[in-house]
Amino acid sequence: MVIIVGWAAGGRGHSVALTEAGAATAPPLATRIVPLAQLPGVIAAREASGPKPRWVWHDTAQWYPALLAAGVTIERCHDLRLCHAILHGSELAAARALHSGGVGESVWDAPPAPQLLTPPPPPHAASALFDIDDFGVSTAHGSARAQDATADETAPASAVEALAEWRRQTAAVAEGSAPERLRLLLAAESAGALMAAEMHAAGLPWRAEVHEHLLVATLGPKPVAGALPERMELRARAVRSALGEPELHLESQPRLLRALHRAGLMVESTSRWELRKHTHPVIEPLLEYKTLARLLSANGWAWLEEWVHAGRFRPTFVPGGVVTGRWASSGGGALQLPKQLRQAVLPDPGWALITADVAQLEPRVLAAMAGDAAMAAAGRGADLYEGIVASGAVDTREHAKLAVLGAMYGATTGESGRLVPRLRRAFPDAMRLVDRAAGAGERGEGVTTWLGRSSPPPGARWRTVQAAATQPGAGAAEERRARQSARDRGRFTRNFIVQGTAAEWALCWMAEIRLRLAALGDVPAASAAPRSGPAFARRAHLAFFLHDEIIVHAPREQVDAAASAVREAAASAGRLMFGGSSVDFPLELHLQHGASET
Repeated sequence: MVIIVGWAAGGRGHSVALTEAGAATAPPLATRIVPLAQLPGVIAAREASGPKPRWVWHDTAQWYPALLAAGVTIERCHDLRLCHAILHGSELAAARALHSGGVGESVWDAPPAPQLLTPPPPPHAASALFDIDDFGVSTAHGSARAQDATADETAPASAVEALAEWRRQTAAVAEGSAPERLRLLLAAESAGALMAAEMHAAGLPWRAEVHEHLLVATLGPKPVAGALPERMELRARAVRSALGEPELHLESQPRLLRALHRAGLMVESTSRWELRKHTHPVIEPLLEYKTLARLLSANGWAWLEEWVHAGRFRPTFVPGGVVTGRWASSGGGALQLPKQLRQAVLPDPGWALITADVAQLEPRVLAAMAGDAAMAAAGRGADLYEGIVASGAVDTREHAKLAVLGAMYGATTGESGRLVPRLRRAFPDAMRLVDRAAGAGERGEGVTTWLGRSSPPPGARWRTVQAAATQPGAGAAEERRARQSARDRGRFTRNFIVQGTAAEWALCWMAEIRLRLAALGDVPAASAAPRSGPAFARRAHLAFFLHDEIIVHAPREQVDAAASAVREAAASAGRLMFGGSSVDFPLELHLQHGASET
């Protein structure tokens, strides 16, 4: 059963239409008009009674935060905007069905509106999230106050528009070439939208006083407005002295480069790797200055004041924000937090943080996609890079890492490029997969992840460069540009299938963790962590995500069960994605208890 959520006709911003539907091709079963203020209670009651439906709405970021602020969570949804983006580009979907009448393509392809609040066997369903029988495709798919819901009148948010788009999407899946894979992908992507909203609502426990101490220890005391911190100023003076330019403005890249050139350092940038190639008294203070400046600008006192409140860091995650399906962040820099600031991430008293990350996720995904038994064996129950060394392919773990990264990113030069041929001999199936993806990209063709997210086509500039090399009279310069452009795109598509499939695995892992944690229920009120908000103050919950790492915040009573859920979910995600593959996905798991525990 699905329930379509959207504004009622004539009541946009005031009343909501909830339309129950079975199969997409059948007429709606019933429609209920609900005042907006009553929506959380109605949804909570429906979640608590009988089989849980899949809520279908145009944009999770528009609807879900208000429910969370009221303490209401849902188990499953279908995010029409995110799913449309996948299906519109997927080579596995029937694209013609997606734009057959109704709302125009331009509306659904528009960027998300502002948040209302700050060839395998078919995959196997393993939990309620991926229970696709009632997906709608016939098996014969901080603040509790919302902003003005009428702010974006072009958003396709009415119940009628949502129902029509849902029907188009179910047809695009059902008529496509791999409906089971696409259904799993859309379910996982929609679960990701729920988790992004939930992690923002619950927040990551963050001790502002610890962060402040780290800033002072690293940068010096907080400076007055317009001044540099003490240690940055000292490094700046050392740089100017070494270059003999006391008035040099270090934040101006062109001026700094010219000063370096005048000092005999003919660098093209001030990147660490390029500066390290040279010997000069300016190198060390400049690198130190750059490190301090990066900390100040990205996570200094201004960041702390803006993003940490009431003991929580609440970033804004953007599911599918990267073309491969990886998440992005539109605020707070959640995906680029420096390691030293992790010291400020501490659980509430009586609670614990469970941190887990997958060892070598992308190469393991590559082995599973390719069915490479040798690579699977190298990583089974052990560090994959050490297993590659043990296989005799390379001599050291560092060489194994360089070789694998070179294979996934298309290295042809340097140490990594030198090692790739060894990997090709040892693991031919895995290398054949990425080599074919690279060849497709070089020819201007698309590639598709394991579950069905396809790469975007090359742009007009790429096609122009390729065309120029085939014109009568084309010279060596045009041919070189075309070859380089083709190789660049080949490196992109080579990595796309691996990174994109790894992102799919991570979504399945997190979604399974989420369901297992929810099944643990609530702890007594005396054990609550109120700063996690009404929805998560009394239950273990996901608090942070970074590509292949998650952090769970759990009350003391649920720590062991939550840790088991995290481990079991990784095994479940592997089975769900790759069926009977022999590749395993071992976790590195760490527990950190709150201050009240010994």
